[in-house]
Amino acid sequence: MPILSSSWDRGEPVTDLLIRQVEKAVVGKREAIERCVAAILAGGHVLIEDVPGTGKTLLVKALARSLDCGFSRIQFTPDLLPADMTGTSIYHPVTHSFEFRKGPLFAHFVLADELNRTPARVQAALLEAMEEGQITADGETHPLPRPFILIATQNTVDGESTYTLPEAQLDRFLLRVRLGYPGIREEADILARQGEKSPLDQLRPVLMREELLALQANVRKIHVDETLRDYIALLAAATRRSPDIALGASPRASVALMRAAQAKAFMAGRGYAVPDDIKELAPAVLAHRLVLSPSARYEGRTAEQTIAEALERTPVPAADRRARA
Repeated sequence: MPILSSSWDRGEPVTDLLIRQVEKAVVGKREAIERCVAAILAGGHVLIEDVPGTGKTLLVKALARSLDCGFSRIQFTPDLLPADMTGTSIYHPVTHSFEFRKGPLFAHFVLADELNRTPARVQAALLEAMEEGQITADGETHPLPRPFILIATQNTVDGESTYTLPEAQLDRFLLRVRLGYPGIREEADILARQGEKSPLDQLRPVLMREELLALQANVRKIHVDETLRDYIALLAAATRRSPDIALGASPRASVALMRAAQAKAFMAGRGYAVPDDIKELAPAVLAHRLVLSPSARYEGRTAEQTIAEALERTPVPAADRRARA
């Protein structure tokens, strides 16, 4: 079962407290919030992708305010330089030495706002940070703080002054989240909350940094049966064999799906993962990593359709071995 936050004494799992806290500011996006929380528990990065004005940045800020971790925001623009994120060395004429001044990337929780508005050389500077939790500047390696979670946003309709994210970078996002437009009642609720103060002002941390690290360690201990590991490998192989896919899921994608399933099981209060954890999260974890073939794009096919077909064709493992785990 999930451990409880020392900041609360209600006996409620801390993950539920975190979700409910974020929902005070973000209306009607329970599934998106849960997936972001699952990614954070798994120690992975998140790509939030949707049209402008649907609450992408609000969701990230609400998560940041609900976590007692260092937070920074990087607004990506075409003229941004790698050093604007990572930091730079400053020369001190008195001591005749250089001192490295850390950039905004040195935070526990980083919002990369409109990531696709910056050119490839800046996006490439994030690869080492996202994969290895460190950056290299002037020949020296600097570790990033733990935990290190990067949540990036990008708009899907504004093509002016935007750049396509490279496959290597997309593969480093644990999962992709889409918000969509709210329903009529949800939108009316959003309007009702726009008083004198921002909905963000009422949020306070419900999870301390040390507790988050402990939760992430507990998630890694969630049992994933051998049959489930085989199931994940078969799903990944199915994407590589599909005629609709030019670039299938990588082994990194398989690891991400397993980690996400562990986090999902942890949030459900189980000590083991089940096939439904994998089936539910497979589209969010795999779709943004796949590259459609030209013929599939011409026919209007989507990566989500290919994943749905792979899930339908791949035999689901039996439950008896999991029950004994």
